[in-house]
This record gives sequence, C-alpha cells and structure tokens, in this order.
Amino acid sequence: MLLSVKHTTTYRYETLARYAIESLRLTPPSFDGQKVLSWQVNAPGIEKAARFQDGFGNVVHLTALQDEHNCITIEAGGIVDTEDRIGVAKGLSEPTPLRVFLRETPRTAPDDSIRDIAAKCKGGCTLDKLHRLMHTVREEVTFEIGSTHSHTSAAEALADGRGVCQDYAHIFIAGARVMGIPARYVNGYFLSGTPDPSDAHHAWAEAWVDGLGWVGFDPTNLICPTERYVRLATGLDAATAAPIRGNRRGGENETLDVVVEVQQQSAQQQQ
Repeated sequence: MLLSVKHTTTYRYETLARYAIESLRLTPPSFDGQKVLSWQVNAPGIEKAARFQDGFGNVVHLTALQDEHNCITIEAGGIVDTEDRIGVAKGLSEPTPLRVFLRETPRTAPDDSIRDIAAKCKGGCTLDKLHRLMHTVREEVTFEIGSTHSHTSAAEALADGRGVCQDYAHIFIAGARVMGIPARYVNGYFLSGTPDPSDAHHAWAEAWVDGLGWVGFDPTNLICPTERYVRLATGLDAATAAPIRGNRRGGENETLDVVVEVQQQSAQQQQ
C-alpha cells in the first residue's frame, strides 16, 4: 500500500526564545514490509544538522537555532510503500541488546495492578500470552482523548481506567516485561479510515518472540500492525522514542500544534 504522510509541528511562545536545540526522530526506516520511497525533513537549522543513529537504531537529526524567535515549525513527510507482515518487524537495525528492553522506566514501572494483569495472561506460548495481554489491556482502559498527558505512567492510566494509544502501549510494555518478555515502544503513523486527524499519529508496542523476532501489538485497535501502519521510531517508552525532543532559552508560555495527515495513494498518483 502506498501511503503519503505529512507531519507538521509548530511551537509558539509569548516571549522571544534566544536559542533552541532539537533532536528529530522524524525519518522512518526501510525494512521488510516498509520501503521509504521519498522523505524529507524541514526545520530551522536542518541544512547544518548532525545526522546519526541512536542506540535504538533510530535516525536522528540534531538541529540548532541561535537566532531570536517566537515560533518554530518542523515538517516531515513523504511516500512509504507498506506490506502486511502480520506484525513481524524484520530487517531493522538492531544495535541494542534484548536485555535492555526488560528495563523499567518511570512511564513503564509496574505496580500491583499491572502485575495482576500479567499474571492473568500467563500460560501457553509467548504469542498466546501477548495476544491475551493486548486484549486485557484494552478491556481495562477506555479510550478517551485528553484523559492523560505525556508524563502519565502506565500505572496511573490503568488506575484511572482511561487513556490513549500512548497509555495502552505503556501498559502493554510494562505487563510484557513483568512476564520476562522484552518489549519496546513504537511511534508512527496509521491510516485509520476515519475522518478524525488525531488517529493519524499513533503509538503501539513490539515484543520479542523467539523464532519470530519483534512482533507488533496495537491494543488501541486490537490488531498487530498491518500495511496501514508506518513505523517511525522506537525506544523504551514514549520519551525515548519521541519524534521531537529539545531545549531552549527563553520562550515562555509555549503552545504546541501538531497536524498529521496520512492518505493512501495510487500508483498513478506516485508517478
């Protein structure tokens, strides 16, 4: 499936910022089932940006803006050819040892409730456990936009019983790690088939299955990723896989606006 993606992020400040540095994980990888045909990242300072691969295999652009400013716009997008590989992600750069993905983070630290969920999913092969975990997480948490924020932990979202895709992924990851299964966070894009643009920027999880490798699980939609997904970046949690992270001097009272569009293209449109 040919998918076009346009991702625009705009930061605005009430007072002037004097300096800003941003790390941009906005370049999707090509691997089995995902081929990036064209892609471009535009941001202040991108022409002089350092480009490197981080410890999780993500492509990173490090940009700096040293002029006074009260607005930054960062754009990324292109065309990606995808195939349904039933959630199995092979052919990726994998510099990180598996044991690292058993590590707890503040957003994925388990509490007794998460341990209880993991205990309910034991038994059978690893794939069976993970599918049960995916369904259990979805049953325990109601999808509600605005019910959580970027710093909400898996335990907090589960206790509240409400969350969004980030929270589902964090709870799934925490539960998988409790069972001794390496798991990681993935953010990317999703062709939802609905008119709601908030569905386009998405997050899910991957877990390690011996004999298969990394397998994706999306508790939000109760499926393993298909050709409707574009994988962007991965990490231990949402913070380490964030598309944009940075620091600045000045620039008080920040407002953030994110617009993501994902559309299916025909071969004729691509030509």
